[in-house]
Amino acid sequence: MAKAKAVRCPTCRTIVLAGSEDFPFCSDRCRVIDLGRWASGGYVISSPAFDAETSQPDLPDELEGPRQRERHGPSSGSGDVN
Repeated sequence: MAKAKAVRCPTCRTIVLAGSEDFPFCSDRCRVIDLGRWASGGYVISSPAFDAETSQPDLPDELEGPRQRERHGPSSGSGDVN
C-alpha cells in the first residue's frame, strides 16, 4: 500500500495531503494570503541572478550603472573626438 505524500501548508503550517484540491496549501484562503505576500513584496530573492559566463547581470544600456559603463570605456560628454 502506497503512502500518501504529506507536507505542511506554507501559510498556516497545517498538514496537507498531496491529493488535496488546494495542494500545497490547505485552503483557498491560505493560497490567497500567500499570493498577497508575493504581491506586496513580502517575499524577496536574497541575491540577484548572474550570468555564469560574465558574472555580471545582463542589463539594457539605459539600466547600467556607472560600474558597468566604465567597463565599456569612458564616454566624452561633448561627443568630440580628440
